[in-house]
Amino acid sequence: MRRSQEGAFREFAQARTGHLFRSACLLASGDTHLAEDLVQETLGRMYMVWGRSATLGNPAAYAQTVLVRVFLAHRRRRSAGERPSDAIPETAGTTASADTSLRITLLDALRQLPPKDRAVVVLRYWEDRSVAETADALSVSSAAVRTRSTRALARLRTLLGGSLAEYADR
Repeated sequence: MRRSQEGAFREFAQARTGHLFRSACLLASGDTHLAEDLVQETLGRMYMVWGRSATLGNPAAYAQTVLVRVFLAHRRRRSAGERPSDAIPETAGTTASADTSLRITLLDALRQLPPKDRAVVVLRYWEDRSVAETADALSVSSAAVRTRSTRALARLRTLLGGSLAEYADR
């Protein structure tokens, strides 16, 4: 790769890593170590195709698509059968306890969704992608995205029940 392309890729990676990491954390249900691995794999794959960046069109959207596909491929591996423990890992930062408990509640609910349903929720509602963009990223039909979205939101409502009512006034 030429120096100018390497510099452009380095700038892209520095600008998008934080956003990719946040999305990866949601996909991985709060597992920051897995999220770091997913982002690293995504950036590695982006580096391999960066020379063809003219064909990428929107590299940021392409990176998100790669991230989701890397996540789904990871879930299909035999080693992905590991189950997270009930213990929450130590996290850096100072957040209010209400925000922390809300985050834990939401991540726990996301963790209970099947991987593809979780990917649809993250892409549609966290990344604010359209149905068509989500379908393209997941290589499924628009109808499948709508079905998975409806099913995932219903499951989240069931899982969360009234537990989020106390946060509604904020």
